[in-house]
Amino acid sequence: MINIQEAKYDGDYRIWLKFSSGEEGIVDLADIVAKYPAARPLLDTEVFKQFFLDEWPTLAWSCGFDLAPERLYELATGKAPAWIQYTDDKMDRETDLMSDSCF
Repeated sequence: MINIQEAKYDGDYRIWLKFSSGEEGIVDLADIVAKYPAARPLLDTEVFKQFFLDEWPTLAWSCGFDLAPERLYELATGKAPAWIQYTDDKMDRETDLMSDSCF
């Protein structure tokens, strides 16, 4: 299981993440924030900056929006956690990895 150990704001809609695997990376969440209605409050970068690590731990915001740590891992490292198996359908993959998100 992948989780997030540290997170730091890196400007605009970017966040630096350190994962339980020891790997690190930066995610740019601009497209995700723009795509999902539940994330609309995060279009204000002052609100976006106020993320926290919840009990999973993964990134969350007070508006109720969060992202699955596995999806963040994939965005940051360019690879999926070894234990996740995908179908060929990109939408299925996105849905699987964001199933805990509020949107």
